Amino acid sequence: MTSQIQPSDQDLWSAIAASDEIAFGRLFDRYARAVYNHVFRLTGSWTLAEDVTQSTFLVAWRRRGEAGPVDGLVLPWLLVVATNATRTEWRSARRWLAALRRLPPEREVDADLAGDVAGRLDDERQMAKILAVVRRLPRAEREAVALCLWSGVPYGEAAKALGISEGAVRSRVSRARARLARLVADDNKQEEER
Repeated sequence: MTSQIQPSDQDLWSAIAASDEIAFGRLFDRYARAVYNHVFRLTGSWTLAEDVTQSTFLVAWRRRGEAGPVDGLVLPWLLVVATNATRTEWRSARRWLAALRRLPPEREVDADLAGDVAGRLDDERQMAKILAVVRRLPRAEREAVALCLWSGVPYGEAAKALGISEGAVRSRVSRARARLARLVADDNKQEEER
């Protein structure tokens, strides 16, 4: 049994920049799950995570000649693209919901939901609770949490992807952890008092 040496991100990106679709497929296979999980953690929605993951890789293909790896690694750049695409989706969703609110309500339809749909809804509810706390953090700290804690991007790579120093990323993560601990403790205390 011989093991194949996997091409580096930089090698894949060089091939992708030359419009190599097979290399792009390999990059997708390598990072789609990480991008998808990152977006789910940002949104709490499996469906939106699927849409944004697709958008992220579409942007990657379209920008293959002008953007690319950060110190030879593509994942940090993809996660920043995914974060920006998530913000765009949220803005679009807010506009769409505002338009829907102006329409008369539709009659309700009962549907028999499959087990996996129920599981997804439970996941989304749990993630919504987590996001409710995380969204109370300043934006810079949320970005650091999403990249470093949720998606496991090393501090140095996150710093380069965000265009700040590694020390600033470490500081943001540290402040976010402390704030989150206080926020969760406060929320738990309030629930106990009810």
